[in-house]
Amino acid sequence: MLSVAKRAFSRLPVLRPWMWLLFAVLFAAAYQMRALHLDDRLYYWLTTPAVSQWAPGSLLGRDYKVQVDAKVVGGVEDNLSGLSYDEQRDQLWAVLNNPEELLAMSKDGEVLARYPLSGFSDVEGVTYLGDGLLLLAEEREHGLVVVPVPERSGALFREDYRALTLGIQRDGNQGFEGVGYDRARDRLFVAKEYSPMKLYEIRGLKSSIKGNFGLEILDHEDWIRDSVFATDLSSVHFDERTGHLALLSDESKRIMELDGDSGKLIGFRTLNSDFAGLGKAIPQGEGMTFDDEGNLYIVSEPNLFYRFGRG
Repeated sequence: MLSVAKRAFSRLPVLRPWMWLLFAVLFAAAYQMRALHLDDRLYYWLTTPAVSQWAPGSLLGRDYKVQVDAKVVGGVEDNLSGLSYDEQRDQLWAVLNNPEELLAMSKDGEVLARYPLSGFSDVEGVTYLGDGLLLLAEEREHGLVVVPVPERSGALFREDYRALTLGIQRDGNQGFEGVGYDRARDRLFVAKEYSPMKLYEIRGLKSSIKGNFGLEILDHEDWIRDSVFATDLSSVHFDERTGHLALLSDESKRIMELDGDSGKLIGFRTLNSDFAGLGKAIPQGEGMTFDDEGNLYIVSEPNLFYRFGRG
């Protein structure tokens, strides 16, 4: 039997080294194409109308112009992460981790107030819930902490506030990165960075805080599979006006816009140096939000602020 096998292999053509190298390159290219969904993106680019022809009301289907480009946030050296718009105060909220801190910011990127977060751990995300409430997301612990908007200066102590800890697939520094909230339907969207990427929908959070307990947690694995063309997720924004969900990827430098009910991909924008007149690509986008006029705000580590106005 062994001799038969040897004779069979001896009849196979001998491949030259350059052919083996070619096969290796083709295999690596095919693997990367599937791993990064390059084939899906190509199909999407070929079958989707141009941006100017997208459906009316699309968040990303309009021209943006950079208005504040890579502004260094004063008093912040590193770890700027998370961003949310508060229309009741017409300002932004951001967070720092290590050390943990909550920042109130103007729409021009100026720091208005700082609140140390005592007892919090690895805070990466923030979203405004309305009714004077903020939600802070702790990455490693998968903790979601609801805090009232501070009315005076000073530290905020975690033990003073209600929290929900999910503890789903804890894996070091690869946990909850972004949060976005649908106030009309009391839905909180939570993004897990990677290994694997996840998008959770938590229904009934705010009503549960008020005493009407009835949480429901959905894992939108199919949305990730079918509509997210990126290698990580770093921020989430739910847009009340359109009902759409915007997902930011730091590594892929991309914002993806999904239907907030079906998860269908509506469009995406790549945050390279060609986007909106940027001088350079956004280095490490960690937080993203839109205001009620559709202006886009992004913060990037270590300490950069961007604002894009609608064209």
